[in-house]
Amino acid sequence: MATKTEAQGSVLDTVKLLLALLVLMAGIVGFYYFEEESLLYRVLGLLAAVGVAIGISVTTAKGKGLLVFLSASRTEVRKMVWPTRAETMQTTLMVFILVVILAIFLWFVDMLLGAGVKALLSVGG
Repeated sequence: MATKTEAQGSVLDTVKLLLALLVLMAGIVGFYYFEEESLLYRVLGLLAAVGVAIGISVTTAKGKGLLVFLSASRTEVRKMVWPTRAETMQTTLMVFILVVILAIFLWFVDMLLGAGVKALLSVGG
């Protein structure tokens, strides 16, 4: 009996998602169909269609799962300890210095390898 309920919910969710997709497509088609109207009205109509499509999608099981995930993600982000401005500036400065040092080292290695290849090629000719 539980599988029947899950199957019906799944079919209903699929219908809701298809309806949301149709509403979204209708909003896009309407945006281009009414091109002689003001851009403001067309954008507002498109945003309304997107809002209705999102509203329909949220009523499905996957939509509710997405809302729970987003809520949990927001909670986790609030728990994070963000670096201070001074820490960020010091880290950025260290990365910049290391990039410059590495660039100079690679330039030096490239010069040595280039001189070695020139020496090898000039020996034979």
